[in-house]
Amino acid sequence: MSGRRTNTMDIRELLVRIRAGESDRAIQEETGIDRRTVKKYREWAAGQGLLEGDLPPVDELQARIDSTMESKRPPQTVSSVEAYRELVVQLRKESTEIAAIWERLKERGYTGSYSAVHRFVRVLEPRQPEATVRVERKPGEEAQVDFGYAGKMLDLETGQPRKTWAFVMVLSWSRHQYVEFVFDQKVETWLLLHVHAFDFFGGVPERVVIDNLKAGIIQASWDDPHVQYAYRECAEHYGFLISPCRPRTPEHKGKVEQGGVHYVKRNFLGGREPTTITRANQEVLTWCSTTAGQRIHGTTKEQPLVRFQETERARLKSLPEQPYDLGVWKQVRLGRDCYVQFDNAYYSAPFRLVGQQVWVRGGIQHVRIYTLGHKLVASHERARQPGDRQTHTDHLPPHKLAGLLQTRESCLADAVEIGPYTNEVVMRLLDDAVVDRLPSAGRLLRLQIQFGAQRLEAACARALQYEDPAYQTVNYTFR
Repeated sequence: MSGRRTNTMDIRELLVRIRAGESDRAIQEETGIDRRTVKKYREWAAGQGLLEGDLPPVDELQARIDSTMESKRPPQTVSSVEAYRELVVQLRKESTEIAAIWERLKERGYTGSYSAVHRFVRVLEPRQPEATVRVERKPGEEAQVDFGYAGKMLDLETGQPRKTWAFVMVLSWSRHQYVEFVFDQKVETWLLLHVHAFDFFGGVPERVVIDNLKAGIIQASWDDPHVQYAYRECAEHYGFLISPCRPRTPEHKGKVEQGGVHYVKRNFLGGREPTTITRANQEVLTWCSTTAGQRIHGTTKEQPLVRFQETERARLKSLPEQPYDLGVWKQVRLGRDCYVQFDNAYYSAPFRLVGQQVWVRGGIQHVRIYTLGHKLVASHERARQPGDRQTHTDHLPPHKLAGLLQTRESCLADAVEIGPYTNEVVMRLLDDAVVDRLPSAGRLLRLQIQFGAQRLEAACARALQYEDPAYQTVNYTFR
């Protein structure tokens, strides 16, 4: 024992901790007893039958130790920090950290290790285990979600191993679970995993408990979590409440912490040869209903699958009649060309919003654009190819629209309506074999807006008379 002589009461306390299931490492951290010493007493207690039943009185325990253990007991040592006890006690009263105490001792000639100082302080200040309250839920009341790294799996498209994440949803009452592996942590992936999990269970719990991960929660705040718009929509569609954990308190979803990604990695993935993500997802569903579903759960002492089938499945909310239109929200700025970029495609919005921030909601079939006040201003079919542009012409500035929409055919059709001389000038402009005269033809035809079709026809006749059918010549006539 570090820092004090070992007595029978010390050993009795040690046996109590061993019988409570504490590990050798945990006991060392709590009491300062070396792990090797703990191991020897654990083996001795097992041989004496002291790990079960009532412990003998102190005097009887001492007698057993003297007759069976004395020769094997480790030599008693005094901590190298003992000479500095008063200083350490004073520094701890001043809330000085152990690392700082070690530095102060070295300044006074101490040559021992940090671990020795740490053990000495732990003996001085044995920590009292914090009491917890176990919370159990009613059938169908809650599901807990875990999302964590699961190693690498093969991508069939590239044939290369890629980082993989495991999504685990555990129903809190039955402990039945759904598992799926994915290559990314995008919001759309996060939402799709919920859809798959609810389909697997055949229903929806009242509440889903999640970590404050970015896919679900933008800002980790218990009192007013800023929920992703897409996840909020998903929750509204299925009718479940989002219940974020307090930041840095994973114990608030302990059911999935113990039976989630860690359990999947230890059991399903443990010792498994590298495989494709497709095969892993097929096999893990079988695992959920066999190995994981039919084991005797350590807390409920029942099989999760049986509890689910016999009780919890009937308590889940029914799935909605209409499928969820998977929607991803993104805040972007409307460019000067009156388009926003979303998922490598372009969608028009009213030109009056140029330079302003807008919300874009990308669904499976449609892309909709909203003001920051959530007023719908544009709706498009979802582009099928990267780089595609979806345009509503009324979104563009009127004075820019004519040039954008004009074609050779439209110019010729407009020229015929104005008159034969205008038609002749436009045809000569468009027949230029070297220079593209379509913009000039368009500007010429738009002169009728200001001066009328009759005066434009007369100006074109005059230009033909002088054998100079150019836009500049026709336009000069009106000066």
